Amino acid sequence: MLILDGGMGTMIQSYSLSEEDYRGERFKDHPHSLMGAGDLLALTRPHVIAEIHRAYLDAGADIIETNTFVATSISLADYGLQNVAQEINRAAAALAPPPPPAASRRAAEPAATPLATADRPPARATARPRTRPTGLV
Repeated sequence: MLILDGGMGTMIQSYSLSEEDYRGERFKDHPHSLMGAGDLLALTRPHVIAEIHRAYLDAGADIIETNTFVATSISLADYGLQNVAQEINRAAAALAPPPPPAASRRAAEPAATPLATADRPPARATARPRTRPTGLV
């Protein structure tokens, strides 16, 4: 049995990051609000993502997700970030712990061999919640 890490969004929220934290230096003049763009933190606050991965590994997770839940050009368009989707995915993958060489994996100790996997939402999920038009039930 392998244990998957937990929710990245809730862990990110525990850091109480500000709009400026999400923006970082690179996106300080970006025309859209970036608050809540957790996937962007792979570029602007990579240490936060790395700390969360480490916390899950320390808690016993065997599989770490890459924090790329909405890192698609379609979803990132909500933030005006569609042009950095590929860069976010690459940075997030680089932050996930690398798998050990196959020869060193020990089936009896899965926690000693963390694996990384992509984190993907259901089709058509977006970064921001959609609201219903008024008058619809």
